[in-house]
Amino acid sequence: MSNGTSDVLVSIVMGSKSDLRVMQAAADTLRAFAVPYELDIVSAHRTPNKLHDYASRLVERNIAVVIAGAGGAAHLPGMIAAHTIVPVIGVPVAATKLEGMDSLLSIVQMPAGVPVATVAVDNAENAAVLAAQIVAPLLPGLRDRLLDHKKALEDKVLDSAKETAQRHIPTQ
Repeated sequence: MSNGTSDVLVSIVMGSKSDLRVMQAAADTLRAFAVPYELDIVSAHRTPNKLHDYASRLVERNIAVVIAGAGGAAHLPGMIAAHTIVPVIGVPVAATKLEGMDSLLSIVQMPAGVPVATVAVDNAENAAVLAAQIVAPLLPGLRDRLLDHKKALEDKVLDSAKETAQRHIPTQ
């Protein structure tokens, strides 16, 4: 992460390197939409000073949205949200025997006044789409890319429907 302001609009952070297996989808999706992003590791429990510095400087750095992935106790998204007014999207990571339910509940159960938008377990792609929708007014052409993406999703389902549609009329 840079120490000054930049053209980066979305900051992707995760609690540990093992979360990259999930969070890489956020980076890949933002890259596909041509949204400037950064990616780093910030642990709520093991690097609390880095977390405080990171979160308290988001506004100063002109970051528009944070995507924070965390497993287990999953305090990272909420702790970032506690330190900033920048919107935070939490990605619960399936990192324990509870298969992400512990992370999901930790992220979604924020107290009033400290919101964290939350996507499904391991769904960093949806977090990136939501972040892109949030920053779309700031980037020329992004709305059109998002509309194209929605159309491609629709076309894929309609094509699948055509391929699998069946009719059976029994004869007597």
